Order: sequence, then C-alpha cells, then structure tokens
Amino acid sequence: MPKQRKFTVAAGTVTIRHRPGKEPHVLLVHRPAYNDWTLPKGHLDPDEYEAVAAVRETHEESGVRVVLREPLGAISYPVGGGTKVVHYWRAEPIEASKRKPDKEVDKVAWLSPANALERMTYDDEKEVVRKALEYRQPSTAFLVVRHSKAMDRKNWSGRDQARPITARGRKQAKRLVPLFEAFGVAALASSTSTRCVQTLQPFAKQQRMDVDGWQVLTEEIGEHNAKGVRQLMKRLA
Repeated sequence: MPKQRKFTVAAGTVTIRHRPGKEPHVLLVHRPAYNDWTLPKGHLDPDEYEAVAAVRETHEESGVRVVLREPLGAISYPVGGGTKVVHYWRAEPIEASKRKPDKEVDKVAWLSPANALERMTYDDEKEVVRKALEYRQPSTAFLVVRHSKAMDRKNWSGRDQARPITARGRKQAKRLVPLFEAFGVAALASSTSTRCVQTLQPFAKQQRMDVDGWQVLTEEIGEHNAKGVRQLMKRLA
C-alpha cells in the first residue's frame, strides 16, 4: 500500500504599510538557518485557526502586530516526505516593537515593493506579494459568522428566537474571540435571536462592545425579506 503524504499546515501574511504620500512598504524577515528573505509565517498551534496563526506568527517573527484583510490563497511545496501548505492574508500593521535577533529570525525589513520582490528568495511567495499589492488602498474586514451550536428545536419548547446555545456552543463562541481579534473587528451586528447574540457575547464582553440586534437578520424575517437583508448588509459594510 503506498505511503500517504503528510500535510503540514502553516499561515502567514503579506503585511503592507501605507503612509500618506509615500510608497507602500512590504514586511520581510531573514532566517539565518536558511539564509533566505521570506514572508513571516509559521505552523498552527493545536486547534488554532489559520487566520489566528498568521497574526501570531507575524508578531513572533517580526515584532509587528497586524490585522488581517483579504485572503490571498495558499501555496504548497514538498517538505521532507510530505507537503507543506501555507495560507496567506494581506495584513495591515497596527503596532511595532523592535525584535531581538535570534536563531529563527535575525533581520526584519520594510522594503518598497520593487526592493522586496528583488530581495525575496522564493518565486511562489513573490506571486503572493504581487497579488497583495493589487489592493491599492487600506480596507476593512467584514465577517459573516453562523451562530454556534444551539439546542435542537425538538428539545426546546419556547419561542425559536429564544433558543440558546449549548455548552458546546459556548466553547465555540470563545474560540471565535481570537479570530475576531485577528481581523480587528470593531463593531458587532447580529440577529436578535438569542443563539446569535450569545455567539458574539464572549468577544463583546472582552472588548467592552455592544451587540447591535437586527430583526431582519432573524431566520423568521430574513428568509422572506432578502431585499431588507441586502440593504442592511450594504449599510453595515
């Protein structure tokens, strides 16, 4: 029986710094073990979202805290007896601190697009950078999230809109907190259904934010008012 190839999943960013009246700059790191210039990236921790890993690894390797924007797809390449898949996002810096050089990363650089592409070691990463540079202006992420695990309808005798999330659902809601942080979520809008509001409450509590409830986003109303849902989505975006 042929041996199955092992897949390793990693995540990283193309972090682009925009300054008024100046050329954008791309964040690169130098790894002494490979003597290469590359995008910040790394492996996922157990049960970690790819997007969360991308933000964490960027900070660990460069000292730069970022928020994610557009997904840029993934690249893959052989590593040992398996395949490594790296997911990338375009990112914007929100804070930077000087990182002490170590055996993993000894240099961090902000370079113009032309200089970054010239210095980078890997052609497939260059293509990811070119794709990121197609987005000319800073943007804002808009996340659409389904509610976490709720009680089954057959086990609930009250109004369906009041149906709550379960213990499993509460765990899922807590897992969303670092994901929302990764994208810099700054406002929360929800269906007024209890299960939907409860899904956002852990993040809202941590950030001291309100959850704005909208009846038109409920299953009962939204299914019959697609125009109203579209109008609200445009307003929120």
